[in-house]
Amino acid sequence: MAADYTYTEIEDANGGALKEVTFMPSTLETIDRALFNFIDSKLDLHVNTNKGWAKVPSIWVSAERAFQIKNDKDLRDSNGVLKLPLTTIERTSVVKDPNFKGTFQAHIPDETNQSLRSVKRINVPASRKINQEKTSKFKNAWTARRYGSVADTRVGHGQVNFPSDPADKSRVVFQTVYQPIPVYVKVIYSIKVRTEYLQQMNDVFQPFITKTGQINNFFISHEGHRFEGFIENDFAQSNNVAELGEEERSYETEIQLRILGYLMGEGPNDEKPKLSLVENYVDVKIPRERVIVGDINTFLKENDEGKGFYRE
Repeated sequence: MAADYTYTEIEDANGGALKEVTFMPSTLETIDRALFNFIDSKLDLHVNTNKGWAKVPSIWVSAERAFQIKNDKDLRDSNGVLKLPLTTIERTSVVKDPNFKGTFQAHIPDETNQSLRSVKRINVPASRKINQEKTSKFKNAWTARRYGSVADTRVGHGQVNFPSDPADKSRVVFQTVYQPIPVYVKVIYSIKVRTEYLQQMNDVFQPFITKTGQINNFFISHEGHRFEGFIENDFAQSNNVAELGEEERSYETEIQLRILGYLMGEGPNDEKPKLSLVENYVDVKIPRERVIVGDINTFLKENDEGKGFYRE
C-alpha cells in the first residue's frame, strides 16, 4: 500500500456549511398535533357502549359545527347532538415566560447587514460527532510523513491505522449540526371527558391518572419535535344526575394539561429554518516562498537510505 502524503485539508475549503437541510419548524399547530396524537393514538381510549366495545372519539372544541358534521357524521345523531362518550380538546392559553428559557439562558439577536439589507440568523450547536473517515485520513497522512510509508514493516508493523501521539488532538475532524435558537412557551390545554354513564367515565378517566405512574409528566412528539407535558393534580368532575329533567344524563371530568414547547420561525410567511452541517479545520498550510533559480525541493533529496522524504 502506497503512502498517502497528500491529504491535508477538508473538501470544503470555503469554511461554510457542507450541507443545509430544511426541516419542518415547530409551531403551535405542531404542539396541538402532538397532543392530539397522544390522546387519540397512544392513550387510545375505549369503553363499553350500547353498540359494544367502541373507541372514544377525540375532537377539537374550536372546530365549527358544520365542519364536524361533514368531516365525521358519526359524531352526532339525527338531531345534531353530539354522541357520548366523547373527549374534547381545547387550547386555553399560551404563556411566554421569561423565566422559562430552556437550554439557552440569554437572547442572541440576529446579525443585520444594513448595506446588503439582509439578516443572518444566529444558529447554535445541536449535536457534534467525530468524522471517523476524515480523521483517520489525517492521522494516517501525518504518520506516513513522520515515520515513512505505511507499507514499511518498521512503521507500526505494517498497520495502516498506526496510533499517533495520544497527546495530539489537533487533527480530529468534528461534524457539528447547528440549529436556529427556539423560543420557549408554556401551552395550557383543557381536556374534557363526557360520558353518559358513570362506568364509562371511570374507564375513560382512569388512564389519565395511571398512564404516567407515580409522576405527572409525559412526552409527546410530532414531525421530529419532542415536548414535555404535565398533568395537573386536580380533576374537576360534574354531572347533572341530581337535576334530571328534560336533559339527558351526562358525566363530565375536566383535565388540565401543561405542555412545555418551543417555537421556530415566524409562521408560513417566514423562510423555513435550516439545519447547517459544518466541519472544522484541523490544519492550516502556508506554502514556503521559493526563488526562480537554484531552489531545490527538500523532499526530492535522497536521504541515507536512498529514499526521497520530506520531514516537516
